[in-house]
Amino acid sequence: MKQLNDNAFAEKGFYKLSWLQRIGFGSGDLAQNLIFQTTCMYLLFFYTDIYGLDAVDVSVMFTVGNIANVIWDPIVGALIDKNNPRLGKYRAYLVFVGIPLSGFAILCFWNGFAPSLLYAYVTYIAMTLLYTFINVPYGALNSSLTRDTNEITILTSVRMFMANCGGLAVGSGLPLLISYFTNEKADGLPKDPGAWFITMTIYAIFGLVLLLFCFSQCKEKVVMNAEESANVKISDLWMEFFHNRPLRVIAFFFITAFAMMSIGNAAGAYFINSNMHGSSEQLSIFMGLGSAPSFIFMPLVPMIKNAVGKKNMFYIFLSVAIIGMAILYIVAKMDNPSMTYVYIAQFIKSTGVIVATGYMWALVPEVISYGEYVSGKRIAGIVNALTGIFFKAGMTLGSVVAPAILAYVAYDPKSVTQTPLAEEGILWLVCVLPAVLLLLAMFIISKYELDDETIDKINKEIEARGRN
Repeated sequence: MKQLNDNAFAEKGFYKLSWLQRIGFGSGDLAQNLIFQTTCMYLLFFYTDIYGLDAVDVSVMFTVGNIANVIWDPIVGALIDKNNPRLGKYRAYLVFVGIPLSGFAILCFWNGFAPSLLYAYVTYIAMTLLYTFINVPYGALNSSLTRDTNEITILTSVRMFMANCGGLAVGSGLPLLISYFTNEKADGLPKDPGAWFITMTIYAIFGLVLLLFCFSQCKEKVVMNAEESANVKISDLWMEFFHNRPLRVIAFFFITAFAMMSIGNAAGAYFINSNMHGSSEQLSIFMGLGSAPSFIFMPLVPMIKNAVGKKNMFYIFLSVAIIGMAILYIVAKMDNPSMTYVYIAQFIKSTGVIVATGYMWALVPEVISYGEYVSGKRIAGIVNALTGIFFKAGMTLGSVVAPAILAYVAYDPKSVTQTPLAEEGILWLVCVLPAVLLLLAMFIISKYELDDETIDKINKEIEARGRN
């Protein structure tokens, strides 16, 4: 393999970014999580307990939306790889699509036509399709900023730190804001539709501002030229999948990780309301602890990865998450369980989940470079569309499982006290099924073969080809 001296390959491809650029990039994920985490954590609850839909109808709707996205993802991936908008190959979509995405996110939490299933379908599916049109080019933006492995690790750490700021703002802040905007006095999460609508409007507008800031700070530097872009086809997606083994590994990892998060996040409000009979303030703390560990551990990810290696880091933190889930299950089964112990278990669980599922995004630029090394095409949009398909598959699994189990155990949204069977079903959603999925994720990631030395050699060889 032809080697270049450090000064030579640093001139092109292996760019170092300023902290303003890193924060600007991360702000894009913070913006998206103000919408994504709200739909993951609370949209099912909104539809069943406020909008008035049946849990089974919601399950079917979520499934239809995710199937539509499986078709939509490769179209978006090919479109953004094939075209070169004047405002930027990938970042342009943060502006063009950010505005309608914010609008439909707000409409999803408006009950003006409740309980119209048609209105729910139109607004929900439009929102998810627009979210994909932001998420795919944003994911591709990461790999277009630099080839430097350490820089991508830092970028991913900043990105996930800020994404979890969004998760904290949603998990902890949303219940408090809803309580602030309503006069309703009730145990658990308030069900005042006006308060929900106002809160989502605030989140969506703030998210749009952050998307514009991300656009202003990120400029693509490592992309295909116009001639290569013109040859991109949707069929490249499946060719890439079959010829890129590391991509297949992380694709299946994404399925298990997002199914785990989808199931656990959707059940959080039910767990605090029904199993723990908690208040909106306690729900705020519990959901906030789902993101809080990121402020401690995500800045340490580059150091942890260098100390133990990327695979061992996955094994360690996935194990931590499983231990936290086991503790949470045991505590919840106690007579008069202490909320303090619940919070501790949630913090332990979330620490493992945040680091493992956060760092997985750093693997996407690696498999993009591997694909470029093998095929000569840097189809970042298509690769991110593929990961999008698989994380949507995981979300579909989660969005089907959670309402289906709620229906099976006869969860009653009108009842303050649930049956023991319903409480056990909720507990399985919060602890047991996510733990099983994490065990599967550990097996899948054991098959990933691109260590830092290998990917650095691949990137240097790609740059060397371009210079000859």
